[in-house]
Amino acid sequence: MKTALIFGITGQDGAYLAKLLLEEGYSVVGTSRDLATTKLHNLERLHIASEVVCKEVQPADFRSVFNVFRIVRPDLVFNLSGQTSVGLSFDQPVESVESIATATLNILESIRMDGQGVRFVNAGSSECFGERDTPASESSAFRPRSPYAVAKSAAFWHVSSYRLAYGLHASTAIMSNHESPLRGERFVSQKIIAAAKNCKNDSSFRVRMGDLSVVRHWGWAPDYVRALLLMAKASEADDYIVAAEKATSLVDFAEYVFNYYGLSCHEFMQIDQKLFRPLELRQTLLSTKKIKEKLQWEPTIDFGDMLEKLINGKLY
Repeated sequence: MKTALIFGITGQDGAYLAKLLLEEGYSVVGTSRDLATTKLHNLERLHIASEVVCKEVQPADFRSVFNVFRIVRPDLVFNLSGQTSVGLSFDQPVESVESIATATLNILESIRMDGQGVRFVNAGSSECFGERDTPASESSAFRPRSPYAVAKSAAFWHVSSYRLAYGLHASTAIMSNHESPLRGERFVSQKIIAAAKNCKNDSSFRVRMGDLSVVRHWGWAPDYVRALLLMAKASEADDYIVAAEKATSLVDFAEYVFNYYGLSCHEFMQIDQKLFRPLELRQTLLSTKKIKEKLQWEPTIDFGDMLEKLINGKLY
């Protein structure tokens, strides 16, 4: 039985990927920075908590990462750990860089030193491209506009340089926003859905929001983790944009959710300038031509179906 090691197994993507790998016949080991306080509710919701092994690892500490490689001896490695909030990265820039860029470098160096034959996929971000009014491809220039995007950009180039310099099967999935019921409550998708439900039950309820004009390629998380596995299994390592077919504004997101409950989001949402980021990324348009042609990856559901799953808490 082959073994997969997932850094960040307790998050949305880590849990979905763990379930997919188990279904593919892999033994799955995951990492957490603090097992004593880590919540396994995502793994429990997918009914796989008892089927995976969790180990305590500090991704920003090389010795900790190297030790888990020597113990687990993985065949596949996925890095989904680190800071996941663009907004929070402005408040915690050092932690963002350490948990994303430094952690990725530690994993790559561990593979180089003691992981011959390991296939590695790193979770990148479309935030690296910055503002785009024409679709970005994998060769488009990076213009990051947040500490999070700067860290993800550095991690991308770490992966690229190790692939070229040492021949590692190392790839980056440049992922756009993706959602599921496993998403944390502080993310805007869950905030909007919770607000709509509250407003349906209490007409006096109001929710404060930041910039609703932002445009992203919102996709379905189970589709995205399927792309990660395709990348790991590919004959050659490469970088791929993973995104939904169409880009949608956050206000359209909110309107759809509130309309589902027979409400108008404009009546219940109050724009608060204090919630705007210091440097907002308004629009990032993306092209998925490469992953469709080379790996035959396609999203399985569209934007409307995704929102209905989110609203109704459907995990698949």
